[in-house]
Amino acid sequence: MKRLVALLVLSAFAVLPSVLRAQDSLTVAIGQINNWENQMPTLGQDAGFFRKRGLTLNTIGTQGTEQTLKAVVSGEADIGVAIGTSAAMRAFMDGAPIRILMPCFTGTDDLYWYVLNASPLRLLKQAEAQHSIAYSGTGSTSHNIVLGFSNQLGAKARPVPTGGVQATFELVKQGRVDIGWASPPFGLTALEAGEIRLIARGSEVPTTRDQTVRVTVVNTNSLSAKRPAIERFARAYRESLDWMYSDPKAMEMYAAKVNLPVRLVTYSRDEFHPKQAMQADQIKNVEQVMSDAVAVGMLKAPLNRDQLMQLFPEPNIGK
Repeated sequence: MKRLVALLVLSAFAVLPSVLRAQDSLTVAIGQINNWENQMPTLGQDAGFFRKRGLTLNTIGTQGTEQTLKAVVSGEADIGVAIGTSAAMRAFMDGAPIRILMPCFTGTDDLYWYVLNASPLRLLKQAEAQHSIAYSGTGSTSHNIVLGFSNQLGAKARPVPTGGVQATFELVKQGRVDIGWASPPFGLTALEAGEIRLIARGSEVPTTRDQTVRVTVVNTNSLSAKRPAIERFARAYRESLDWMYSDPKAMEMYAAKVNLPVRLVTYSRDEFHPKQAMQADQIKNVEQVMSDAVAVGMLKAPLNRDQLMQLFPEPNIGK
């Protein structure tokens, strides 16, 4: 009788949904953690998609690519979200224990540059060498775009690293930086109120429009030791993305999270973050990514085929 009861208990446990079983834990570092385009791990966890896959995420917010890469390379984080593709390539070539897991953002229409409304600058091309233009940090998407403003569009403003969007905004308000950078929804209320004025979008740099400019990377030790959990992370990430563009509840949850009206975050998503830009299935225009990285000194030379295959070992993980 006792044996029968034990077998029945074991059988019942076998069919329990994963949400009721022990959860695996992953630490995920995320640059600009409150941005809409980086919400798959955080908003997706709030909505239960990772828990359904037997995962609990410990999320760490960073100021951008440099800090995110450091967290993954050191092993502090298993996964890093929103890392500049060229920066990931450079770190890999320098021997960092990382691999690219999946694309994070393709194109550059999500980033914009602005000035205070009182600024005499109306267009980026009006800026001279005495003016400063912000980017977050070395190797970030904003850095590559600012270099593109100079190399491809002839902009003369002096690039300066300013960290995250809030820190950049404070520097602009203090008059220490002339042209700030931001990614929506940050700054939309200031734009709407006329406090700041948009003068450039990232997509104005021609070669970045169809590139996968940011990627999600994984620590190689984590990929080896926690592969089943990493695979489930990738599945839950994609499920979260689909939900974010199909269920109005996602916009309500996000609006509450960033303390903005639903209408404003909906506008931000539709105007700056089309779903196709956030696709997580295909790294696009790799040759152009490498060409631009070489042109601005991020890479000494393009990666060869074998190096690319090593850097992108799991193109279909979690599908």
